[in-house]
Amino acid sequence: MSTLRPSGGYRGSCSFQTTTLIYDATYWFCEQFIDQRSRTVDQMVQAARSGRQNIAEGSRAAATSSQTELRLTNTARASLEELLLDYEDYLRQRHLLQWGADSPEALAVRQVPQRFRHDHTDPSNPSDLTDLTDPQRWALYAPWLDHGDPGVRASALICLIHQANYLLDQQIAALERRFVDEGGYSEQLATARLAERQRRTPVERSDPSARSNPTDPTDHLPACPLCGKPTVLRTAKSGKNAGKQFWGCTAYPDCRGVVRL
Repeated sequence: MSTLRPSGGYRGSCSFQTTTLIYDATYWFCEQFIDQRSRTVDQMVQAARSGRQNIAEGSRAAATSSQTELRLTNTARASLEELLLDYEDYLRQRHLLQWGADSPEALAVRQVPQRFRHDHTDPSNPSDLTDLTDPQRWALYAPWLDHGDPGVRASALICLIHQANYLLDQQIAALERRFVDEGGYSEQLATARLAERQRRTPVERSDPSARSNPTDPTDHLPACPLCGKPTVLRTAKSGKNAGKQFWGCTAYPDCRGVVRL
């Protein structure tokens, strides 16, 4: 049985794969370069883990809750921002050089995906980093992430965190647009119920006794006061009625008719 909303599939996403690199690299960085008695070790590893795991959890939650998916994706983004500061602090406090955004070293890290695609034009071989296994992907970044100089490792990880943050910012913006355009899970359920109701035969629609649940409120959806089309349950996202539900026209945004609950 197919679900109303797609979920999962996070393993193939660039954001999840990048945060996997960051999590593994942070674990080994802390193991090698930071005193294991320091609380910083737990804080950095947990921040890296949170960035990765919340992407996965949010992806799975997408099946039943847009708000949960958005909240967990934002949590992943916030955790990576915390980790970014930890690496910047590490370099600053030890008087180590942090690469500039346009330095040759930073550009080399950022250009790994483009170089990989350029070098792999054979259709029988993977042509994108997302098609690689985790060890294969790590090998592409190993010159920096396995480097003996902690300054090189930290700077490379800062570059990767910026990349992951950019990807998550785009993901969050897309989730927000989808939430505005399509509504949340409960609203989509109401829309699906409406489609099913319209699919019924005229006899079923006119004879309450033929319905599986005659008291189902979605069988009594109000018509749009402006155009007469059916309405669906929506939730106001802003303004004085933020958080309150209302019936919105199914022709939105062409029609903005509403019926207050």
